[in-house]
Amino acid sequence: MLLAAAFGGLVSFACAQPAQTAVAAELAQPRVAGSSRYRFWGFDIYQATLWVEPGFGGGEPGRGRFALELQYLRAFKGADIARRSIEEMRRLGEFSDAQANAWLQAMQAAFPDVAAGDRLTGIHRPGQGVRFLANGRVTAEVNDPEFARLFFGIWLSEKSSEPQMRLALLGLDRAEPRP
Repeated sequence: MLLAAAFGGLVSFACAQPAQTAVAAELAQPRVAGSSRYRFWGFDIYQATLWVEPGFGGGEPGRGRFALELQYLRAFKGADIARRSIEEMRRLGEFSDAQANAWLQAMQAAFPDVAAGDRLTGIHRPGQGVRFLANGRVTAEVNDPEFARLFFGIWLSEKSSEPQMRLALLGLDRAEPRP
């Protein structure tokens, strides 16, 4: 999944505080549903955190408002993140070349080059699309619910290429208490 892209471990308090401020401006009463570190060939790529509002339905993430934040642990070109995102989205559903080109351009505008410590955040806006932030600053909006479904599906779809990360983000990897 997303070698150079986008957007388990625990988020430390120091790391969570700035993110919480940016997310609080976008969500009502945000809380962390889950977090996970993405590694590729032994290299730490990013720490993903899913922020949700009260009443978030983990089984149907496309219905609620949420924020997916990726804190990068190494440097990547924004254009590479966008290209890899399109590749992952193609694994999840079909879309035309025209859609792919439009979405690629939108993501290239949304994703600056990142260095270790930088954060890219996608805000899911049900029925509307996605608002993107880089280090807490709005960079772009994609007003297309199908784009939003496929983009967030990279991490949250049952077809995700990283099923353990999906479970961790949704908070479904925790053992159920036994009676």
